[in-house]
Amino acid sequence: MVKKRVFAVTLGCKLNYAETSSILDSFVQNGWEITSGDDTPDLIIIHTCAVTGQAGQKSRQQVRKMIKRYPQSRVAVIGCYAQLYPESIEKIGGVDVILGSKEKFLLQKYIATGKETVYKNVSPPGSIAEAAPAHSLVYGKKWGRTRAFLKVQDGCNYGCAYCTIPLARGKSRSVPLETVIEGAGKLAEAGYREIVLTGVNIADYRSGAAGMVELLQEIETVDVARIRISSIEPDVLSDRLIDTVASSSKIMPHFHLPLQSGSDDILAAMERRYTAAGYRERFLNAAAAVPDCAIGADVMVGYPGETEADFQATFKLLETLPAAYLHVFACSMRPGTSLAAQVSSGIRQKVPSGTTRGRSRRLLGLAEKKQGEFTRQYIGKNLDVLFEERRDGKGGKTVVSGYSRNYLRVQVMPGDLRKPFDLIGTEKKVHIVKMTGDLILEGRFVT
Repeated sequence: MVKKRVFAVTLGCKLNYAETSSILDSFVQNGWEITSGDDTPDLIIIHTCAVTGQAGQKSRQQVRKMIKRYPQSRVAVIGCYAQLYPESIEKIGGVDVILGSKEKFLLQKYIATGKETVYKNVSPPGSIAEAAPAHSLVYGKKWGRTRAFLKVQDGCNYGCAYCTIPLARGKSRSVPLETVIEGAGKLAEAGYREIVLTGVNIADYRSGAAGMVELLQEIETVDVARIRISSIEPDVLSDRLIDTVASSSKIMPHFHLPLQSGSDDILAAMERRYTAAGYRERFLNAAAAVPDCAIGADVMVGYPGETEADFQATFKLLETLPAAYLHVFACSMRPGTSLAAQVSSGIRQKVPSGTTRGRSRRLLGLAEKKQGEFTRQYIGKNLDVLFEERRDGKGGKTVVSGYSRNYLRVQVMPGDLRKPFDLIGTEKKVHIVKMTGDLILEGRFVT
């Protein structure tokens, strides 16, 4: 009997990737086969993102691209964009199935048919009540079973003025602790070396009496080399959580702390739960307590009402922090948010697009400088690198690369390779010799 084949394309955050893994795992458990997309799959799944207007545009483009490439395949569109804008997807000719945030975990929905041309099943946000399966054994092919994403939490109760996540994913809820630990154990048994804990607001994790610290303490008992925390809100980066990371040999010295703005006026308008001084204090506490800690940040420019003084407050704050990297993006007006209502009613005024672009360029310049400063300090030092990827470099030379414990991209100099395929999925000590023009560290094995 010929197995049916499924192929998935994922856009957006690590949480989407973790969920795609769980969905594909369900198909495998039901006799399907995962294909790379080289052949014609029976089913194409496109997991969309809607965090910004650009993300939504990329989602629509990807849907059209897959329909054109695989005209004979059944096409299912899922994810946040599908949850928020199903009518927009329905207008794209060639889509067969549209599933919301709740329905995308139900395999039978992908093969269901209805009276309409498009089978659409999207529940309202208030009914999105359960979290997705916590693990998958099929994801990781790209990285040679080095890194897997483990979902521990979903949804958000924060209600930031610009954000659609509560609309797309519902309120905060956590995967039960025993389910998380079971999933982590299965990933370790499958050979993954690093587990990345993902969610919308993972520090809001609650399972009985267990919070984020207890979750980390439990998952440390799993036989896996590395545990990495994804994005975490600054207001919940407690000293206890910092100390837990600092004292662990398994939890990676890496935090991603969204800043968004260094202006207290803008932070208040965004309905963020911290001040610029509070963010700075949490950042520096983590940097001081955790050796070699890499701390990155999201920063938004062009928030309606942002003045030059507001922008300068953001720029100056980031200038003084030892950030490892910055993700810079322009504010994107999302329908259904309180920010959109404020702008439409005239309460807040949009920042001219030219001004926003100029501020973005200035912050991107600072981002490159900060990343270069943080990365450069490791030249001449030894780093433990988990190798993930092999590719052909310039002149046909093989390059193998991976990430250090503090999330620095490291590649081994071509002349130092013997069996590049054998390196994938292994952790080796590398002496850093130089930094390339694209801010990647390059080195040789320590013998």
